[in-house]
Amino acid sequence: MSNFNANVYFGTPVWSNEVPEFIQPINKLADKYIKKAKKDLQPAIKERDKLYKRKLGDFGLSNHSISINKDPEAKEFTAYCGDRSYEFLDWQGFDLRNHSLHYTEMWVQEFSRKGAGHHDTHVHWNQHVTGFYFLKASEKTSMPVLHDPRPGAMMTKLPQKDGGKITHANEAIHYKVKPGTMVLIPGYTPHQYPVDMGVEPFRFVHWNIQCVPKGISNATSTPRT
Repeated sequence: MSNFNANVYFGTPVWSNEVPEFIQPINKLADKYIKKAKKDLQPAIKERDKLYKRKLGDFGLSNHSISINKDPEAKEFTAYCGDRSYEFLDWQGFDLRNHSLHYTEMWVQEFSRKGAGHHDTHVHWNQHVTGFYFLKASEKTSMPVLHDPRPGAMMTKLPQKDGGKITHANEAIHYKVKPGTMVLIPGYTPHQYPVDMGVEPFRFVHWNIQCVPKGISNATSTPRT
C-alpha cells in the first residue's frame, strides 16, 4: 500500500448495543398492543381470503401497532431511547442546542407466525433518527438489512473481493440481532426485513425521531430537550 493518508468521509453511522433490561416490561406492554393490532387486521384478512377464495389468515403480513410512546408504561423506555438518539446525533457533530427531539411515532411490529412476513426496502424521510429494539428474534427469524444510502456510490458499484467480509465495498449489511439488541441509524438509511419463515416469533419496536427548532416544538411528544 502506498503512503497516502487513508480517510473515510461521508460514512453512514450505525450504533448498536445490548439493552436487556427492557425486554420483559416492553414485551408485556407489546402484548397488549399486538393483540389490538391483530384484531384491527382481521377485516383486511377476511377481504383477502374472499378475494383469493382460500383461508390465508395473516400469512405474509405484519401486525403493526399504534404508537406507544405516550403510554405511561413505556415512559422509562422512551426516555432511554430519546437519550440515546440525542447522543447518536451529538456524536455525529450536529449542534442541537436550539433544537428539541420529538418522536414522530414509536410502534411495535410482529411478523406472522404463519410465515412470509417481510418489509421491503424503504427509508424514513424527514426523520433524523430511526431506531429498532428487538423483543423476539433469533438466528431463525428475519433481521434488519441496511443498504448503502449513497446514490452515486450505487451507480458505480464494483464487485467485492471477499463477500464474507464487511468492507467499504459492501452494498448491504445483514445485521444479526437477538432479544435486547438496540440499533440506531439515520432516517435516510435504506433498510428492509427479508421474508421471515415463521419458525420462531419475530417482534420489535420501531421508532422515528425528528429534530425541531425549539420555537415550534410544541406539537409532539418530546423524548429529550
